[in-house]
Amino acid sequence: MILIMDIERFKKKPLMGILRGVPPEYLDRLVDTVIDAGLETLEVAMNSRGAGQAIRRIKKRVGRRLAVGAGTVMDRAVFKQAIDAGATYIVTPVLVKEVIQLSRKSGLPVFPGAFSPAEIYRAWQSGAAMVKVFPTAILSPRYFKEIKGPFPQIELMACGGVDAANISDYFAAGASAAAFGGSVFRLDWMKKGQFSRIARAIRALLAGIRRG
Repeated sequence: MILIMDIERFKKKPLMGILRGVPPEYLDRLVDTVIDAGLETLEVAMNSRGAGQAIRRIKKRVGRRLAVGAGTVMDRAVFKQAIDAGATYIVTPVLVKEVIQLSRKSGLPVFPGAFSPAEIYRAWQSGAAMVKVFPTAILSPRYFKEIKGPFPQIELMACGGVDAANISDYFAAGASAAAFGGSVFRLDWMKKGQFSRIARAIRALLAGIRRG
């Protein structure tokens, strides 16, 4: 049986952490840190070595305390790997219709990546739970406000370049969720055992959402 992300629960705490290339020896402690900090949603990038094993390991450790999904899913083969590992939602960096169709057929929420207004609209019409606007780093919160003008019904997730200083601005401009990755899940912090810094950074992002 395929477990499915509770999208309504995600909307109540709309912050997604992205794990890419985290060495296995740090994974357990990192996951414990994430839970202690209050994060409830993790994505494992499928173009990382051992991504499937990482999803299985995280799910075994946390049960239902975290929604664990698969990111960078670009084709049918990777989608199957993600499903077999137990991913509860799917994320893509760009609009991949095949992956969206497979996700919807399986009942999994899908967060396709898009950039232009046309891409964002097509992603939403294709059945996105939310559209991941990527890369946000080269945009500004004003872009979200402009998109929401003609498309108030489309739910947007800011990804790439979101930090504690600007996350509230994105939500104030119309973002429904945000995602972060390497800026918080820093390998140098893990190597030094500075997991408390990761926890503080996550709490700061969550506080920014509340302000927004």
